[in-house]
Amino acid sequence: MIRVREFDPGTDRAGAEAVERMCEVGPSGTMSLFTDLLGDPVCRVRHSPAFLMLVAETVDNNEIVGLVRGCIKTVTCGKKMSRDGPRSYSPIYTKVAYILGLRVSPFHRRMGIGLKLVTQMEEWFRENGAEYSYMATDIDNEASVRLFTGRCGYSKFRTPSILVHPVYAHRLPTGRHVSIVRLSPAESELLYRRKFATTEFFPSDIDSILRNPLSLGTFLAVRSDSYRWSGVDDFLSDPPESWAVTSVWDSKSVFRLEVKGAGRIRKGLARASRAVDRVLPWFRIPSVPDLFRPFGFYFLYGLGGGGPDAVELVRSLCRHAHNMARSGGCGVVVTELASCDPLREGVPHWKRLSCAEDLWCVRRVADDYSIGEVGDWTKSAPGETIFVDPREF
Repeated sequence: MIRVREFDPGTDRAGAEAVERMCEVGPSGTMSLFTDLLGDPVCRVRHSPAFLMLVAETVDNNEIVGLVRGCIKTVTCGKKMSRDGPRSYSPIYTKVAYILGLRVSPFHRRMGIGLKLVTQMEEWFRENGAEYSYMATDIDNEASVRLFTGRCGYSKFRTPSILVHPVYAHRLPTGRHVSIVRLSPAESELLYRRKFATTEFFPSDIDSILRNPLSLGTFLAVRSDSYRWSGVDDFLSDPPESWAVTSVWDSKSVFRLEVKGAGRIRKGLARASRAVDRVLPWFRIPSVPDLFRPFGFYFLYGLGGGGPDAVELVRSLCRHAHNMARSGGCGVVVTELASCDPLREGVPHWKRLSCAEDLWCVRRVADDYSIGEVGDWTKSAPGETIFVDPREF
């Protein structure tokens, strides 16, 4: 007999962490969730506007055998013509819920525990006014895909790419004739709302994200030989021909990852590459950091831009973030983009560490069946870009 209830941080922490450790995330040989730095399994969602964590436990001995996290927020699901002009659009918002961190002990699988956790979480979503629920999983995770698309009624929705780049022992040059400006939270919010508000999944509380202590700053890249920064108002009223922007999130302070399945020879070669890189940094050897023990990472969100040099400016921002991660003691830099995003070419990454298709599935959970301004969002075609909330990565 299994019962599902709300997580109690006073009594359930050890049991929840034990389940986390037993459940690898990601295919063999890639990154997998290791442990929570803060010792608080709910910390990955506590930065969201509304969140909940549920656990499944055995009735006879109160052993925690499963858990799931969920959060609710308001995001952009489409756009409509604005009164400001013929080419102006305003966002269409909807209240969505996100399921993450579904874990079931390997010794208690195929018993319907995952379904119970998801079903009860969805009840909380409906009670709090969510219209849609979505989740993300590796496209090769057959058990998860089967549960959500088969038994829970979710539809395959989007397939963004997770791009991972290791942090070397040497610094990376940000490029000639490139100026990188750090924006204040107020300037960042103004830019994001003006330029990205109609991007799918753009959070209406972007100000809360930008002012969160885990957000390490927003950085704008422009050509220094053709544009001089004079403030965000001037930038928005008369933008340069090319520009790019990104924000950096400190995931290292929330949880850590590790790579499993590597043999002794591979570990030895990685160790040798780091040693040479430290001694001869001017050679700029693409050394492999120590990813075989718990390591942290920085996550790039809000990555975007425009103009003929946008790809090159994105590359400069990624190198700047790499240097930040190097100073911060991180093992990798991670970002997630729509698979067809044209700026993806500017994001350096290693294919072996990256995930080409991170499957997002969605379903409508609202009790009423009235369709909003965008129609049935679950049936909408994907766009070129998508906004990935760092609080849910």
